[in-house]
Amino acid sequence: MDVHRVSNHNQMDYNLDNMEPKHGKMLPCQEDRFDSGLDSLKEDELVNDFEDMTVNISEDVPPEYEPWRSAVTEDGDTLLHLAIIHEATEHALQMIKLSHNHPFLNEQNHQRQTALHLAVITEQPQLVERLLKAGCDPLLSDDSGNTALHIACKRGSLACFSVITQNCHRHFTSIVSFPNYSGQNCLHLASINGYISLVENLVQLGADINAQEQCSGRTSLHLAVDLQNPTLVRCLLNLGADVNCFNYGGFTAYHLTYGRQNEEIRRQLYEKTAQELRELPDSESDESDMEDGDLSEDELYDDIKFGK
Repeated sequence: MDVHRVSNHNQMDYNLDNMEPKHGKMLPCQEDRFDSGLDSLKEDELVNDFEDMTVNISEDVPPEYEPWRSAVTEDGDTLLHLAIIHEATEHALQMIKLSHNHPFLNEQNHQRQTALHLAVITEQPQLVERLLKAGCDPLLSDDSGNTALHIACKRGSLACFSVITQNCHRHFTSIVSFPNYSGQNCLHLASINGYISLVENLVQLGADINAQEQCSGRTSLHLAVDLQNPTLVRCLLNLGADVNCFNYGGFTAYHLTYGRQNEEIRRQLYEKTAQELRELPDSESDESDMEDGDLSEDELYDDIKFGK
């Protein structure tokens, strides 16, 4: 098996209007390090451990004596992590079955990823469902502050998103409003990456469409203008987004159309924005701060640029 392969099965691939291609720089999730164990099975000793411990799992062995629960790589990955990373599905299912409500399911590696995080990253909704039903905690976040649902929204995994939301009714409100360490919640991540279906689903399930990301106070509508995505702007307006909401710099979404080229977006927002809010507010910053169409992605989302 090619241990470097990460499955993209069932991922949505929306490249809308003026957004860059799926594998372009517009999608920050492409730069993420997906897991800490992709090279870990190259060590002969661990290969043997993986084969011996997982293949010989037996329900006759008392749980407290299962050796596979204590095996951990130098990157902090358990054998369950490794089974998921390398898509050894039967081994993973056996360990999950024998670990119902056991702390083992919530073990985090050195990137603070649980088995649930890795099941979403590798696009294995069957394992996502089994893990949740066995007691894996959907509220745990990785070292970027992302829960498994954040990752599903960031990567556009509709299958994993559906499984998580269907099995986490009790925690959904908490998870969907929870900001990661960049100040972005699930709706912000889906919006930034242009996943229209996820945006619609999140709002219909109760996500706050006017929630502000914590760095600069932008709503999903502000982000849609930043990204010059008229389809997303239209979607958010149809879902009831507040066009008169200010970011922390005192700008409405319509204000962000100044210096940008997409007339469709400008027209959509002009019609709905209150007349007294159409002119740019007095500011010490000049209009060039709004003209960031040529900036890199990091600069585009730098709160210093928008928070002056």
